[in-house]
Amino acid sequence: MNGIPLINGVTYSWGDIVTTIAGVPVVGRTAIEYSDDQEVTDNYGAGRYPVSRSKGRITCTGKITLYQEEVQAISANAPNGRLQDIAAFPIVVSYIPTEGGKIIHDKLHNCQFKKNSRAWKEGDTKQEVELELLVSHITWGK
Repeated sequence: MNGIPLINGVTYSWGDIVTTIAGVPVVGRTAIEYSDDQEVTDNYGAGRYPVSRSKGRITCTGKITLYQEEVQAISANAPNGRLQDIAAFPIVVSYIPTEGGKIIHDKLHNCQFKKNSRAWKEGDTKQEVELELLVSHITWGK
């Protein structure tokens, strides 16, 4: 042991994550990734070291990997069958601990699909489709 006691002995695992797209639970999800990055700049005045910092734009990115069947179900409701033509929608990622405890919700706002593609190779038994997202902003941990 590292000498640090367990807080509650449980941590989040993949099975604790529930994802909804536009309010509909997505069960054919195999991966999700999202982040935000903010421009932070040192401001210089007298001397060699910064005298203050300024914060600029926040840029969000995201991607979700779904089974092809899930993508086809979403595409069926899309204008012209194109994922990119779907109006902006929210994605909520909920962390629901199986042992109880506080439920955490991260919300990706105004999401849109940037690309729709498929890639198969010999021996594949399933098709996972990685979809890059355009995200306006993220509400963390509400």
